[in-house]
Amino acid sequence: MLMEDLSEAGCLVVSLKEKRLDAVIAASFREAMVARIDQGHRNIVLDMSQVSFMDSSGLGAVVYVLKHLGHTGRLHICGVTPGVMAVLKLTRMDRVFKTFDTRQAAIAA
Repeated sequence: MLMEDLSEAGCLVVSLKEKRLDAVIAASFREAMVARIDQGHRNIVLDMSQVSFMDSSGLGAVVYVLKHLGHTGRLHICGVTPGVMAVLKLTRMDRVFKTFDTRQAAIAA
């Protein structure tokens, strides 16, 4: 899986470089994100601007990451494409995740 990390203004910005967050990569995505959290990253911005499709496995992995952070961290999502937003709205997870149009807005929030 292609993920790119960048530290910016006290946040770890993780950019997914995959077009699909689905059953094929959900487990490896989850493990990679948990490793980052376990290394001490508590303020994470997930840039999903290149992800055009997310299935229930991908959504489950993102939910797992949020739960693993718990109340001691924060996960903001930016660059949500229409296909991914449709899944978030359908499952009402758009009320759970804080989404932002831009990386800068997610970092500043």
